[in-house]
Amino acid sequence: MVLMDFSIFPVGKGESLSPYVARVVRIVDESGLPYRLHAMGTTVEGELDQLLDLLRRCFAELRRDCNRIVCRVYFDDRKGRSGALDEKVLSVERQLGRHLAGAIHAPSAHTSESPEQ
Repeated sequence: MVLMDFSIFPVGKGESLSPYVARVVRIVDESGLPYRLHAMGTTVEGELDQLLDLLRRCFAELRRDCNRIVCRVYFDDRKGRSGALDEKVLSVERQLGRHLAGAIHAPSAHTSESPEQ
């Protein structure tokens, strides 16, 4: 599986871009792929073709009424691994020996076990 972290937004549409971001997040949410929304973008996990298709759909959505679009994308492809969306965060918490209040992961990612176990 591949992780894709991206942010995409229009230029020249004023200070508040949340209506445009919401349109993109709707597409991500409806994709059915696991994702985490954070303050500066969105991280999605899937196969590379799925992620590239998702990114194309996000571009197409904004192109409908935006003349200029900026996008930043990072890919992390680690063969034979899935669940990295939460596992990367949990791994750091295990190293620290505690849960991080600011960590973004699925609510079900924590069990009743302590992170040291």
